[in-house]
Amino acid sequence: MHEDTYLTHDHGDGHVHTHLVTPEQGHSHPHSHEHTQTKAVLNRLSRAIGHLESVKRMVEDGRDCTEVLIQLAAVRSALSGTARVILKDHLEHCVSGADADLQALNEAIDKFMG
Repeated sequence: MHEDTYLTHDHGDGHVHTHLVTPEQGHSHPHSHEHTQTKAVLNRLSRAIGHLESVKRMVEDGRDCTEVLIQLAAVRSALSGTARVILKDHLEHCVSGADADLQALNEAIDKFMG
């Protein structure tokens, strides 16, 4: 790295931050990131945020606890699906390895996050 660089990281939980990396600091990601699913991830996050805001209103309105818990489970599932998209995009574009190994890892991730 020969000049100052600004790096942005999306943690997949709505938290995005940008920081300056000077040549002296270096960075743990020496490769560039090519994310093809950014729009899909942002859409999923927007839907999850809207859903969570409606759950908050349910709590404020004193709705039945079982209804709130069911809706929270749906939000958690939506966030897990978003994490799956982010992870697969990262594996496909940022991790080098044999195609068969990546396919096996993708299948394992699907089973784990199921």
